[in-house]
Amino acid sequence: MGTEGGTGAADVAMKNKGLALRIPQHSFRLRAVHSNMADKEEVKYYTLKEVEQHNSFVSNWIIIHHNVYDVTKFLEEHPGGEEVLREQGGGDATEAFEDVGHSTDAQELRKQYIIGEVHPDDRAALRKQEVTSVTILDSQASWANWIIPAIAGIIVVLMYRYYVAQQ
Repeated sequence: MGTEGGTGAADVAMKNKGLALRIPQHSFRLRAVHSNMADKEEVKYYTLKEVEQHNSFVSNWIIIHHNVYDVTKFLEEHPGGEEVLREQGGGDATEAFEDVGHSTDAQELRKQYIIGEVHPDDRAALRKQEVTSVTILDSQASWANWIIPAIAGIIVVLMYRYYVAQQ
């Protein structure tokens, strides 16, 4: 890749539309997060029971994508109100978090509240909670589907006849 005037930029030609882009060479380098193993902290694991105990005004923990967050200090700052976080406190808030469609800033902000991960043994239990059960009603008519409305109809007819006969 050529450089012009020592700018350190690579010329990339786009064949589709004949466009030439100037992209700094440093953007091609991969940045390794925690590349030095000494810098990386050991992951702290929490059981579901431990997380469930932190559902109060004093301590409020939530789980999002198997990560455990202590959001106690964030309760008053939360744009949606602290009630939203309190409802999810002590449990898995992944679905609620994703349903809202948080901004990239919110995605980044949550990183400062992470305190650990859900213990691998408890992750299966979280997956079971995520599975929703759907009840399928039998579409075939049963006697209960027609007998109750029929009896109600008969009662209404008899009451009407009695009322008309009295007048």
